Amino acid sequence: MSVPELGRLGFGAAGIGNLYRAMDDAVAAATVGAGWDAGIRYFDTAPHYGLGLSERRLGAVLSTKPRDEFVISTKVGRILEPAANPAGARDGEGFDVPADTTRRWDPSEAGIRRSIEHSLERLRLDRIDIAYLHDPDVYDLSAGISQALPALEKLRDEGLIAAIGVGANSAETLAACIRGADLDLVMLAGRYTLLEQPATEDLLPLCIERGVGVVNVGVYNSGLLARTVVPDDAHYNYAPAPAHILHKARALAACCADFGVELPAAALQFGLSHPAVRNVVVGATEPAQIRQTAQRMEADLPAELWTEMVSRGLLTEDLVHG
Repeated sequence: MSVPELGRLGFGAAGIGNLYRAMDDAVAAATVGAGWDAGIRYFDTAPHYGLGLSERRLGAVLSTKPRDEFVISTKVGRILEPAANPAGARDGEGFDVPADTTRRWDPSEAGIRRSIEHSLERLRLDRIDIAYLHDPDVYDLSAGISQALPALEKLRDEGLIAAIGVGANSAETLAACIRGADLDLVMLAGRYTLLEQPATEDLLPLCIERGVGVVNVGVYNSGLLARTVVPDDAHYNYAPAPAHILHKARALAACCADFGVELPAAALQFGLSHPAVRNVVVGATEPAQIRQTAQRMEADLPAELWTEMVSRGLLTEDLVHG
């Protein structure tokens, strides 16, 4: 089976899993619908996002669409299991949902198959196009490579999944997985952005060498590059941004402003600029956000913007002309 066509922009569904704050089902559905209306046809989710809530909400919309017109990916490695929650506690991993379900790392073939089956039930779909092993380095990278990846290869060989990959924040983790398995894609979070590009050292050249596509996520660096003006309380890597990071982000914003360009538009389009990158996935929590993102991805940015960033020491020349 071949890797599905993803388009330039994908919809990341962590936000509709109540990431950081709760949202209404109707708003979640309208946000997914706005992405569809904007032409997005690749949607990414995971059991981890809202303890299954993201998959349920995404599936409620996509199950009404022609199945051959969109691509959907979800993730494996974390099994969801019921948990006693008599005190009504909330989830402790960033999602505003009841902690009546727990996540359990299970890289075994049985665990991978069970995860896919449960995801299909929540999504109300007959198949998943892409399955990523989710954050194996958070648990046990060696077990992920030796157990989970062969299981995913088997599922692909059986024709149950079109493409397989790994999603992680670490470029080193993804490179190790590529060297340890026959992957189609990797989902790279925050390591090839307008702000920083550590993935160019090893991972991205390796992806080109092995024919592995990159789905680039986190191109705003935890929201740091998501606004035209960088605020004092901006975050970087999910924590308050240090002074030197704020300084560089503001220098990037100033350079963009000199060309009449919004910083988020430059961040989006730079994220797609490397030849290994096939798609940029961005989340949204309201319809206006995803419509604006789609517009920014298609904005006409002057080539001089990138060369000026090189002149100001904000990018290296190989990133613009490589």
